[in-house]
Amino acid sequence: MDIVVCVKHVPETAEAELKIDASGKGIEKSGLVFYINEWDDYALEEAVRIKEKFGGTVTAITVGAEDSDSTLRKCLARGADKAIRLTDPKFAGSDGYATAKILYSVIKNLHYDLVLTGMQAGDDGYAMVGPILAEMLGIPHTTMAKKIELEAGVAKVNRELEGGLEEQLEIKLPALISVQTGINEPCYVSIMGIRKAMQKEINVMTLADTGLSEADMGETGSWLKIEKLYVPPAEKQTEFLKGTPDEVAAKVAEILKARGFI
Repeated sequence: MDIVVCVKHVPETAEAELKIDASGKGIEKSGLVFYINEWDDYALEEAVRIKEKFGGTVTAITVGAEDSDSTLRKCLARGADKAIRLTDPKFAGSDGYATAKILYSVIKNLHYDLVLTGMQAGDDGYAMVGPILAEMLGIPHTTMAKKIELEAGVAKVNRELEGGLEEQLEIKLPALISVQTGINEPCYVSIMGIRKAMQKEINVMTLADTGLSEADMGETGSWLKIEKLYVPPAEKQTEFLKGTPDEVAAKVAEILKARGFI
């Protein structure tokens, strides 16, 4: 069972005081601690567990700068066999669609039975790289996976729905599955695993290795472009609406329209 896991190196922002950078399109990253994306951490753990059960290999792949190596080293320490980093200044500004194209350019040439991704990334929340990548690869996919059971040629997946409900799907392999948090309990990295990981090679690839053009990536090759980032103004005023349901609904509509939401 050969598995490819797509991971991302993201900043830990839960308790950080964020500031907009000079471009107005990003955040100041100096002083922030970077780590493997939370959802990808669960995907990695699931891949390693499947490998331990069925055999095979796990390949971790990321699109990012050189500092992404720390995340790939963690993947290797946790049980991944290979690591690939796609790095090029021209990748900057790529949205989920352009990122999926970059990943596709490499993964299409790998042997895989399963591709695992996190459900979304903690920094942009696009939640679209996995499904787009699957469509490019021409393989079945499912999202929000909470449980994966593999049988001969198929995967039975329990996926999370709204309201705490789950549905079970059966998809043919090879397939792509986007993993939700809580599917497992990620293990800690051992000292021995860290030492072994430091000795393993990370395969670095650039634009020239992908077969793509500059027009396929960055803002030019993206569906979405960030025009401006801003910190929402703090408002302390709370207004309680009274009246019948119809009256309250009308007031809510007026407020939304006045603020430009509708």
